[in-house]
Amino acid sequence: MTPPAAGNRLARTLADLRARGRRALIPYVMAGDPDLRTTGQYVDVLVASGADAVELGIPFSDPIADGPVNQRAGLRAMAHGMGLDPALDLVARLRERTQIPLAFMTYYNLILRHGLEAFCRAAAAAGLDGLIVADLPPEEGGDLIAEARRVNLATVFLLAPTSTEERIKTVAAASTGFVYCVSRTGVTGVRDELPEGVRDLVGRIRRQTQTPICVGFGISQPAQAREAAAVADGVIVGSAIVKLIEEAPQALDRIAAFVRGLRAAIDQS
Repeated sequence: MTPPAAGNRLARTLADLRARGRRALIPYVMAGDPDLRTTGQYVDVLVASGADAVELGIPFSDPIADGPVNQRAGLRAMAHGMGLDPALDLVARLRERTQIPLAFMTYYNLILRHGLEAFCRAAAAAGLDGLIVADLPPEEGGDLIAEARRVNLATVFLLAPTSTEERIKTVAAASTGFVYCVSRTGVTGVRDELPEGVRDLVGRIRRQTQTPICVGFGISQPAQAREAAAVADGVIVGSAIVKLIEEAPQALDRIAAFVRGLRAAIDQS
């Protein structure tokens, strides 16, 4: 399968950062929590505070990869009518003021119900750059991968510390934009420490692919972000930001300060 062309913002941004010896910061927020207008404000704050790309969660009724913080955010978003179509409208509005790479973190049933071709075309038209489908293994994702390639959407698949060498090869071959390196087994959530096995896992993945590798799940402090950035091409931070939003949805300055701290730590790696 042909990878996304150089025009894909996500792939191009990560390649450019790597060429300059820098590491990507990819924060996550749940689209629609507390509402779409405020989500747009969060993205603006993330961009201004040093994000290189933004991951937008799409709420789902059975979010098997999400921990309690993100589950609660998804429930709040769904209560306000959040779904794929409103999320694509949000992307289109964001494209009027930013060219930062945007990726959806979602679940396959939502896309399948929408229709693979219809969704991918609508996503590309809105200005989306990448898809992370948490419950779709690449062995079963051929149809979606093919449709995504046709419209230049990057597909990102996940690897965990328990992944075998054969699994790493399969995921690496199917992933464009970046490979999502899950730092620990289990669901997303705030953790106190980065597992010792992250360096080994990133090394195992890097032996199989030239595609950038980004580490996520459990990174909640600048020190952890700096440690992850020392071995990977990028760092994904989600639950810690969603928790700040849950505690004080209108405290944009608090979110900005936290993200700036992550940015500074990553740049020190």
